[in-house]
Amino acid sequence: MGLSDVFRTDLTLLHAPSVYDFRKKTIMQGPIADAVPSTDEFEMYPVGLTSIASYLAKNNYNVRIINLAYRMLHDASYDVEARLGKLRSTVFGIDLHWLPHAHGALAIAELTKRLHPSSYVLLGGLSSSYYHEELIRYPYVDFVLRGDSTEEPCRQLLRAIRQGTGFESVENLTWKRSDGEAVANPLTFVPSDLDYIDVPDYLYAIKMMLKYRSMDDLAPYLRWLKYPTTMLLNSRGCTLDCSTCGGSRSAYKKICDRSWPAFRSPEKLISDIRSIRTFSRSPIMLIHDPRLGGLARAEKFFSLLKKENVPNELVFELFYPAGDQFFQLVKESVKRWSIEVTIETPDEKLRKIDCLKFPVPNSRIEDSISSALSHGCDKLDLFFMVGIPHQTYEDVMATIPYCEHLIQRFSADRRLQFFISPMGPFLDPGCGAFEDARYGYKHFYHTLEEHRQALLQPTWKSILSYETDAMSRDQIITASYDVASALNELKFKYALIDEETHLQVSAHQRMAREVMDGIEDALRLPEEKRQAALDSIQGKIQEANADTLFSKKELDWHTNGGLRISAVLLWTMITGFVEEANHGMHRLFGMYDTRVYSGGRIPLQAMTMDTFKELSDSQP
Repeated sequence: MGLSDVFRTDLTLLHAPSVYDFRKKTIMQGPIADAVPSTDEFEMYPVGLTSIASYLAKNNYNVRIINLAYRMLHDASYDVEARLGKLRSTVFGIDLHWLPHAHGALAIAELTKRLHPSSYVLLGGLSSSYYHEELIRYPYVDFVLRGDSTEEPCRQLLRAIRQGTGFESVENLTWKRSDGEAVANPLTFVPSDLDYIDVPDYLYAIKMMLKYRSMDDLAPYLRWLKYPTTMLLNSRGCTLDCSTCGGSRSAYKKICDRSWPAFRSPEKLISDIRSIRTFSRSPIMLIHDPRLGGLARAEKFFSLLKKENVPNELVFELFYPAGDQFFQLVKESVKRWSIEVTIETPDEKLRKIDCLKFPVPNSRIEDSISSALSHGCDKLDLFFMVGIPHQTYEDVMATIPYCEHLIQRFSADRRLQFFISPMGPFLDPGCGAFEDARYGYKHFYHTLEEHRQALLQPTWKSILSYETDAMSRDQIITASYDVASALNELKFKYALIDEETHLQVSAHQRMAREVMDGIEDALRLPEEKRQAALDSIQGKIQEANADTLFSKKELDWHTNGGLRISAVLLWTMITGFVEEANHGMHRLFGMYDTRVYSGGRIPLQAMTMDTFKELSDSQP
């Protein structure tokens, strides 16, 4: 082995935009990203990329992450083809975790294979796992890694490539033989906990920034450098089975063969917080309800959190009601904290029959809100959805009087904020709404290729992958804008938002409707006039795609500042160089795979429905 092998990149992880050539296309994607930190190109890459990179580095493989979506948004002149052409890597890995990346991920895969025909192209993520049999038929896709935890299978794949031993023993791998025959190895790597990895591994990402001398390659989303919100991953998988969620229990069973969530221990969550504190004082969000793994586990986490004296604001999700006992635990554990609650609809019947969160009377939800606010909650965001099963236009609009009822009950407390957004652009593959006709959905797209082509449609009415037994596409779009407009007026009426925000959202809403009408008018023109008409609309697209339901700044939590340099962070940088030198020595002498996973795995079919009910009933 020579020096070239020591510095060779084994795996380059690429994150694509939703639509590869979005800078040239006239596409009104609609308000699909208003409720998330990223833009409508979904430039926020899955946190699992950092854990894959970190895990492989500990086994002496060279890995880097390049957020192409961020680079393209941040710099209009960024040349993707030129950048990819300069890279050298044994394997290029592309995440297709969320289905809205179907176009961008496949376009980057095709481009990468054209530029580097001797390198392997690998895809992974939940959507890749669901569509692995279709994905592997694309000529430019060599591998698909399935499941929710691909750190160890990825190590096995890199080892097999390095040793030339074949791919039959690589767990969770779909691949091609030399004659083009597709092979799907058994999905046997389903770890029972997440303590064997660091996920997300922010400090390793910082080390990569130094190693490759680029902060832009690693930035998670467009606003992150100014507002570096971070997250804790409570689990992979969920105990709940919400009909519209691709992360539901049945979806994870179908896609990942996971019968029960893999949790991160309270001790590891606290370790993650300590890492985040070295570079940020901004909010930290815990993904999933902290009680998901039982009250005893939650109590252990909060007792450890109390000892940390964390200056960052902590943000928690609630999946079902909580009372004084829970909120007292939260209050005692952290100085500042906020809550996110998604009840989908104020209609109690719809929540219950459609297997959504909070299948309880509204009075219990309101009691939870009351308890949270009385215990010092800094901000409580209440989310509703458009497009849930059996929901009519009237059901959607009923959200407004219910929000006004809550505003009046809680004396227009500005800590209580309201948000609503449509479910889109696609239904998550694997969820009940995608798989089961009893939820009343008509699907316009089924295959991966159909979803890929849908993303190139000019407006989100054509992109939207479904309509329901209660609303057509047109009605879903009309309801989305009508209810958002009414909610914007309601919040301004009660001084929950300022005049500037109110006017901005109102203007964007008008622009969105105008652009929708303008694009549809242009499409009816003769072909020789159509493109010029579409080009004239292009400059309005960004305004029509963002802040049309509410302003992103309404979602912001309290922050004590952005990125920071501390003595601990400097020490992390120094140790990063030492670790890299150590990994280089191991690679020089061919010493790979030094920290192979040896933890527990979930036996297939181990969790029965009776066990699930017993554990769920024991949680308050």
